[in-house]
Amino acid sequence: NNAKVAVLGASGGIGQPLSLLLKNSPLVSRLSLYDIAHTPGVAADLSHIETRANVKGFLGPEQLPECLKGNDVVVIPAGVPRKPGMTRDDLFNTNASIVATLTSACAKHCPEAMICIISNPVNSTIPITSEVFKKHGVYNPNRIFGVTTLDIVRANAFVAELKGLDPARVSVPVIGGHAGKTIIPLISQCTPKVDFPQDQLEKLTGRIQEAGTEVVKAKAGAGSATLSMAYAGARFVFSLVDAMNGKEGVIECAFVRSEETESPYFSTPLLLGKNGIEKNLGIGKITPFEEKMVAEAMSELKASIKKGEEFAKNFK
Repeated sequence: NNAKVAVLGASGGIGQPLSLLLKNSPLVSRLSLYDIAHTPGVAADLSHIETRANVKGFLGPEQLPECLKGNDVVVIPAGVPRKPGMTRDDLFNTNASIVATLTSACAKHCPEAMICIISNPVNSTIPITSEVFKKHGVYNPNRIFGVTTLDIVRANAFVAELKGLDPARVSVPVIGGHAGKTIIPLISQCTPKVDFPQDQLEKLTGRIQEAGTEVVKAKAGAGSATLSMAYAGARFVFSLVDAMNGKEGVIECAFVRSEETESPYFSTPLLLGKNGIEKNLGIGKITPFEEKMVAEAMSELKASIKKGEEFAKNFK
């Protein structure tokens, strides 16, 4: 239980609550926080919490290399949040540059670390990260994850609410990507088994796909999903660290390099292990309704991936 974790974008709306959850975990022994503003304050504040993780704040590009050295896991929530009327893709230019810059530093200073990307649009920022690591000659597809856990967390919460179940016992795999119709909840694979009439199933699926927009609208210009995303990001990091510590049977969905479909990146349940992805568990048996969603997501997924790859090729 000695994971060294860095959070890049630690002063932001996701970064602060995420850092708090990581500081609260007995799995984390060192927490390195990076941002371009306010990190000394965030670090000072968190360092007063009576848990063992040693917290240090790093400010600005010149301190980034020192922040990254020796980390086991790097989580990247850095970037701009969505505002009402924006799609995740509207964030592309700003966040693509931020992710390319930060992952380039990771490739140089902690090439062996597990890289967990939260910055949207994840369907493009993961291909960007892969291309950056390839450029530096340190690419390992088993260690680069697009964190889609919030889609699973939401699916679990919404199904539990509709069926009167304990949300902690509900588990819905969500495959595909992390934007609109590329988010494909496999309600047919839910444990415990649940059934919905088709109209209710379609409504539920739509709500899971547009849940981020639900929050953006409710916050009315004051940001996007930050608290639930911090929770989901922490959940993914804890699963990953448990698996790295040798715990068996740890499964999480994430958007990764994949051979499971015609899309070069795709989220499916993954068995995690000491070296990241131990085994891609694939899509499994799905219904015709779910098959149709997979087919309909392909063109958008491939376009977002291509957009990310093109960006990375031209990024200096």
